Amino acid sequence: MTPLLEVRDLTISFPTERGEAVPVSHIGFRIERGETLALVGESGSGKSLTGLALLGLVPPPGRLAPGSRILLDGDDIAGQSGEVMRDIRGRRIGIVFQDALTSLTPVLTVGAQLREAISAHRRLPARQARENALALLAEVGLPDPPTSYSAYPHELSGGQRQRALIAIALAGQPDLLIADEATSALDVTIQAQVLETFDRLRATRAMAMLLITHDLGIVAGRADRVAVMYAGQIVETATTEGLFAAPAHPYTRALFRAIPRLDSSAEQLTTIPGSVPLPTEWRPGCRFEPRCPEALPECATLEPPVVPLGGGATSRCWLPARREQ
Repeated sequence: MTPLLEVRDLTISFPTERGEAVPVSHIGFRIERGETLALVGESGSGKSLTGLALLGLVPPPGRLAPGSRILLDGDDIAGQSGEVMRDIRGRRIGIVFQDALTSLTPVLTVGAQLREAISAHRRLPARQARENALALLAEVGLPDPPTSYSAYPHELSGGQRQRALIAIALAGQPDLLIADEATSALDVTIQAQVLETFDRLRATRAMAMLLITHDLGIVAGRADRVAVMYAGQIVETATTEGLFAAPAHPYTRALFRAIPRLDSSAEQLTTIPGSVPLPTEWRPGCRFEPRCPEALPECATLEPPVVPLGGGATSRCWLPARREQ
């Protein structure tokens, strides 16, 4: 069966004074209908840019390299015209950004923005559009939809604004919802409530999700599969259960070690030394090698292979490749 979304060899480049920067390099993944794929990694890994590419929103002067393919129900939408992509945005693929306050227009009420999103994809009479908007606000868990409908964004709490943004993303009844760090600006209690809203919407709407996050903690129990991204590359893919049971890539293991634990007696939090290199500073060999405590001699100079690990899991690393030799 054709997957809902399949990304093949996606590469995004930007011209700079120091040469061409390639923040996303030859990545690929697929999302089945009704499935949640988590795209995990530190800031600067290329996760959000990947999400924007799916919507044709790579900021200029960035461009997709020839050969990049984004297949939506088998149709390649990479590089399609603005008119084609405007029809896909919202109607086929919706997105919820991190900061609802900057994503919402401050001078329009939530209801006006929601009606605009509905009208962009469905021609409804004004009264029916209003009723639809109120139903969406109720569906995403706002306790008083009429009040929220008439409110301006600054009059709502952070969690309420995020729910309003989710309602706008759902207005076109998309098949795929991208949640781009959609809960990272919220406190832990509200974050859990919004994540539960995502879970409920996915179940009731049979909707697929791309969950973009740096937090492995919100992946457990919510994603079906995980793709770990580092320095513009996907370095590991696995089922969520398989990843948590036995992470294969040194970077993934480092991310797990960095998760704070209540039962730990350590006085300091574990961190990953260094930082994600800039796209203009990619080195030959493995891009994680300068920060990797398990690096082999070949890691510094030779591009690591993508090694199949069974069950659809993969690791871009010389360690499993050497064990297979």
